[in-house]
Amino acid sequence: MSKAPKAIDTALRDAIRGSGLTHYALGKAAGVAPAQLDRFVSGERSLTLASAAKVAAALGLVLVPRR
Repeated sequence: MSKAPKAIDTALRDAIRGSGLTHYALGKAAGVAPAQLDRFVSGERSLTLASAAKVAAALGLVLVPRR
């Protein structure tokens, strides 16, 4: 049995944590406020799809729809 894919928010949080970048550096690269990343990673807030796409792109990731 194959493992179910992670939810996009969980996968993005894991990618941010594993990137080795500070929230400041990632926010600057993505054009997203570091405080917004702090709240997202801590689970306090979600990101808009536009912000999630910017963060993903800054991490070298691509958001693709499930089929």
